[in-house]
Amino acid sequence: MANDVENRIEELRGEIRVHDRLYYVLNKPEISDQQYDRLFSELKKLEDKNKELITPDSPTQRVSEKPVAGFDNVAHAVPMLSIDNTYNADELKAFDERVSKGLGDAEYEYAVELKIDGLAISLRYEHGALVRAATRGDGTTGDDVTANVRTIKAIPLRLLAKDVPDVLEVRGEVYMPKKAFAELNAQREENGEDFFANPRNAAAGSLKLLDPGMTAARKLSFFAYSTGEVSTPLAGGHYETLQKLKKLGLPVNAEIKKAKDIGEAVKICLGWDKKKTRLDYQIDGMVVKVNRFDSQDILGATGRAPRWCISYKFPAEQAETVVESIDVQVGKTGVLTPVANLKAVKLAGTVVKRASLHNFDELQRLGLKINDKVIIEKAGEIIPQVVRVIEHGEADMFAEEFKIPTKCPECDSEVIVSERKRAGKKEDIENKSEYTHTHKCVNPECTAIIRERIIYFAGKGQMDIENVGPALIDQLIKAGMVKNIADLYSLEYARVSQLERMGEKSAANVLDSIEKSKTSPLWRLVVGLGISNVGGQLAETLANEFGTIDKLRNASEERLVEVDGIAETIAKNVCEFFNDETNKILVDELLKHVTPIAPKEKASSVLEGKTIVVTGTLESFTRQSIERAIKDNGGKTSSSVSKKTSFVVAGANAGSKLEKANKLGVQVISEEEFEKMIKGS
Repeated sequence: MANDVENRIEELRGEIRVHDRLYYVLNKPEISDQQYDRLFSELKKLEDKNKELITPDSPTQRVSEKPVAGFDNVAHAVPMLSIDNTYNADELKAFDERVSKGLGDAEYEYAVELKIDGLAISLRYEHGALVRAATRGDGTTGDDVTANVRTIKAIPLRLLAKDVPDVLEVRGEVYMPKKAFAELNAQREENGEDFFANPRNAAAGSLKLLDPGMTAARKLSFFAYSTGEVSTPLAGGHYETLQKLKKLGLPVNAEIKKAKDIGEAVKICLGWDKKKTRLDYQIDGMVVKVNRFDSQDILGATGRAPRWCISYKFPAEQAETVVESIDVQVGKTGVLTPVANLKAVKLAGTVVKRASLHNFDELQRLGLKINDKVIIEKAGEIIPQVVRVIEHGEADMFAEEFKIPTKCPECDSEVIVSERKRAGKKEDIENKSEYTHTHKCVNPECTAIIRERIIYFAGKGQMDIENVGPALIDQLIKAGMVKNIADLYSLEYARVSQLERMGEKSAANVLDSIEKSKTSPLWRLVVGLGISNVGGQLAETLANEFGTIDKLRNASEERLVEVDGIAETIAKNVCEFFNDETNKILVDELLKHVTPIAPKEKASSVLEGKTIVVTGTLESFTRQSIERAIKDNGGKTSSSVSKKTSFVVAGANAGSKLEKANKLGVQVISEEEFEKMIKGS
């Protein structure tokens, strides 16, 4: 009898999984809602009576009964890299030229797919069961949102096929269909709540709810678009891998196409700009990928973005509005930037009231005056900017000339104007002056500069100090409690708790966040210092190269330019920053409080400068673990054998790669020999 119940439970689970896929993934339901409900109800009753038979991957276990307390951090086994953007056909062709140069004479093709406008997610399946889901985060570490992702019915809790890799990490996009988005905003309007600006924000917000039951009500969906860590590769190319994922029961967007060359890829991209409104989900562009994985390995990546992949962004939406006034902002380096205050207008799903004018050269090029009618758009669909002025005849009589400030609007210090020749060919900078001008406040005591530096230092992309935002920083500066970034680490609970709208608990949270940041990774401190043109990617490069802040600040320009990716201008900026007396004092003060975590050291440098190919079935290593061992010991991995290959590690059943190595005279070693090499025995 017990076996009969157990068999019926498994039978019902199998049926429900099939119908979930037909309904949520393939959009081809074969039974009515009532029939589905009867199956689900029968399963629920049997499990309630036999609780010992309930498993985590059962369809009844999608929604947790209890809210989660918070989100733990998850380190990605394989980094989730971002993608560089292009905005026209010429830039796509330039990308193709780089690919062609990188691959030499090798043939290649592209996979072209829709760029879903949602939230990137990594799903980890072990032996076919979903065990963890994590957000992209900063690319190396994300938030564990497993409980919420389990509520998304398009995501299988157990994969359908039996021949599934022991470990399969699936990357994809969680999104909110347009219909679900409209329903959600209608409901929020009825409840007197604020609207979500767009489906992407709604999807991201829904995944970060602490109550999975609320996430389930948001009707999110999912498309798989790549893999991360995989114990056994599914295929040799991206397109073929997605077809395999589809067979495993994962939702894969049907619009992915192969393109034999960049011309065909461009045609596919341009075609979707006009067709995108027909879809029940938002896309903000297309993604073009070199299809074969061995070609991807040869091309590699540049820190945070792969060289084998590019995003084509659709032309930005535009709107017409009026410039009501112009403000001048002072940035963390003292540079003055004009910002247009606009008559509120809806643009690309959000209400826009301000737009960047970039610099005073741009303001003059536009001929912009207060009360002008203008066209605005979102640069990269994120930052609103003024594109051009609309001439309206007599209306120009009411326009007011904007005067470029000669004194800092914050501290009244004299503004220093510097001039440099504009980069690029003359034809590329048509209608622009040959020179650009930077207007800058150089007063180190300027409140605006201090404010922006502290805001930047505490920001998510830098030291990531939670609970320390612009409003609190304004209060701290006004109260005279901070005059630079180092002062954050000398804040006292008694004084912080007395600030307006603060209180004991909030003050404790602020100081806890500051305390936590004292042991942030070294690259976060480097980028947080605000060195000109040193962003997160370069900060990681410098941290990995020098290991400590002392070694970095004592490095010469000559030593810095030896680092791969560090140009002469960057080296000069780094040296100028650390040679400045004020900055020297600031860094010394910071190091009294902050002990940054050094990058993970290599196990050894025994493989330094060597390129290694692994082939065949291994006994002591998985494919991922041997590649990690190669990198930890200073080597580089490649999936294709060439004359540049240092040696090949060959396991059992090695095939064409072993043959090619023998043909080219490349050294071949066994797994045991590799282990001895890295252990130094």
